[in-house]
Amino acid sequence: MAAPSHRRSLRKRRALVVSAAVVAAGVGAGVVVMNANAGTVDLYHQTLAAKDGWASSGTGTTGGSKADAAHTFTVSTRAELVKALGSASDTTPRIIKVKGTIDANTDDAGKKLTCADYASGTGYSLSAYLKAFDPATYGRSKLPSGAQEKARAAAQAKQAKNVVFKVPANTTLVGVPGTKAGITGAMVQIQNVDNVIVRNLTFAATEDCFPQWDPTDGDDGNWNSNYDSVTLRGATHVWADHNTFTDAPHFDTANPKYFGREYQIHDGALDITKGSDLVTVSRNQFTNHDKTMLIGSSDTDSVGKLRVSIHHNVWKGIIQRAPLARIGQIHIYNNFYDVTTLNGYAPQYSINSRAKAQVVAEHNAWKLPSGGKAAKLLSGDGTGSVAGSGNLVNGTATDLVAAYNAASSKKLKTTVNWTPALTAGLETSAKNLPTSLATTTGAGVLK
Repeated sequence: MAAPSHRRSLRKRRALVVSAAVVAAGVGAGVVVMNANAGTVDLYHQTLAAKDGWASSGTGTTGGSKADAAHTFTVSTRAELVKALGSASDTTPRIIKVKGTIDANTDDAGKKLTCADYASGTGYSLSAYLKAFDPATYGRSKLPSGAQEKARAAAQAKQAKNVVFKVPANTTLVGVPGTKAGITGAMVQIQNVDNVIVRNLTFAATEDCFPQWDPTDGDDGNWNSNYDSVTLRGATHVWADHNTFTDAPHFDTANPKYFGREYQIHDGALDITKGSDLVTVSRNQFTNHDKTMLIGSSDTDSVGKLRVSIHHNVWKGIIQRAPLARIGQIHIYNNFYDVTTLNGYAPQYSINSRAKAQVVAEHNAWKLPSGGKAAKLLSGDGTGSVAGSGNLVNGTATDLVAAYNAASSKKLKTTVNWTPALTAGLETSAKNLPTSLATTTGAGVLK
């Protein structure tokens, strides 16, 4: 069996959502949220509550809440979204309301684009690529190079130009309630900017038309793809809340195999890398995905950063990386993990602590199917730590670290060098999470 690859593919205050009528014909009216600190605010101007995870640290996370009318946009097409985002270097506060579903694989006129459109004019073809880099003739000791690899990279660059959306600092990107708001086929890139909010959106079908073959990745090589649905790279103060992440409608079971390895067209769902810091991930649904959340792009990512809070999320049909954590101080609490195989996505582990990561995992709940083992819910490389208590497996208190360590030679450490303090909304019992989170997480809940 091939070795798994951990390489990256190149207040007490809780928001009380009150059902509010849309009193205007436009979409500017909408959700009313009661905020104990700031009175009544609408969804689009809501900011992260005090002490709600790492993203509330310091200056907190306010996104585009100070946007003026000229920088408040409602978008329904890819072209409108690009225009509303503007320059990634423009720090003017902005609110972008996504109405309906935007397909990133469309041109400026709204015409659907396919993989063939991106490949056109580059000289790339999959059949030629497979012939050029067949391990039987090319070998397994070096990365692909030459005409077909250059053509693949050119085609991939054409797709990237179309599907990568760069988010500026001081931005709130939010789905309009009741419109099935979302972005398909895209990578929302939050890179080297501060103060961003992403809420109430479904991110689906983020697919790379042109995965690269790497014969040196793992024991038998791997096909590696680009594009996380949402990627944080050197980003600070980011709040991702009430979103849904899924591979649907194309599940990995539909991927062919070449050179004996799955032709993987999906990368991460929500990755937090390259020195990103002060991030809160709350009340999202992660489903039908493999490599779901990477914290730290490598074992040498930034020491002193990668501080992330992950709470009240649902993980269902997730193979791995929920999350995979490196280096940072990560607080994982009040999440629900259903590790039953779903649509062919058979879970390998939930939480991986490696590269001296300091993880506190507490008051989470797991649903483990018949025959499943608690020892396989965690993973590590022998240097990471997982502390915390109150975790339930099928309703029973379980010491996950002890279970893992009893079955593994690469032991997880049980102490960490920090104590979580930004814990607004932490529930000291995980008993009701499977029920409560089913109706309070993901896109479309905020109405």
